[in-house]
Amino acid sequence: MIKISPSVLSGDFANLERDIQTIAQSGADYVHVDVMDGVFVPNITIGIPVVGALSRVSPLPLDVHLMIQAPLRYVEAFCQAGANVLTVHVEADTAENTRKALMRIRQLGAIPGLSLKPATPVRDILPFLDLCGLVLVMAVEPGFGGQKFLGEVMPKLAEIAAILRRHNPQCLLEVDGGVNLDTFQTCLDNGATVLVAGSAFFQSADRGAFVRTLRGGAATGLPRRT
Repeated sequence: MIKISPSVLSGDFANLERDIQTIAQSGADYVHVDVMDGVFVPNITIGIPVVGALSRVSPLPLDVHLMIQAPLRYVEAFCQAGANVLTVHVEADTAENTRKALMRIRQLGAIPGLSLKPATPVRDILPFLDLCGLVLVMAVEPGFGGQKFLGEVMPKLAEIAAILRRHNPQCLLEVDGGVNLDTFQTCLDNGATVLVAGSAFFQSADRGAFVRTLRGGAATGLPRRT
């Protein structure tokens, strides 16, 4: 069942509560929250207090994507702030610390996610797939919204999908970056089960129709937050 995770990075930061309600009303499944530190990526967005505030007003689970250096330092704080899915980057720390981060996220009750940049080979994430509840494939260079979709990552997506079907079939496979009405189908065709959309969602005249199109009309069984 395809799940949709609109990103508030493309929303109005002066009206995030309003935008989160818009995401919920559209029929989406998650609220995607991009956290950037200005070190791992050349941009700074939001941090732990804002995630906590979003958690208090969101009727949907928070899908928090940490684009930060050495994320092990902060996974506990983000889980306590209300992240339901917490994704770290394989490039952001040592293998030992990446494993520790994923294990700690699961211990804290959130879904542990692992992301890789467009140029990162699939082999770099293989040692960690047993710990993952989600794998996030970037279809743009992380750091800024509104970028052009990189179709050349689709073979990588398909390869990961095949590996997960064999070894971790319950793991979600997410695509983030440039997902819109022109690109979503190739993501689904190559095995994606979660689609992140930012600019395309917020620029849509009918956001509910946009979500239904990306999902293909299927109903979601994801429970709402309580």
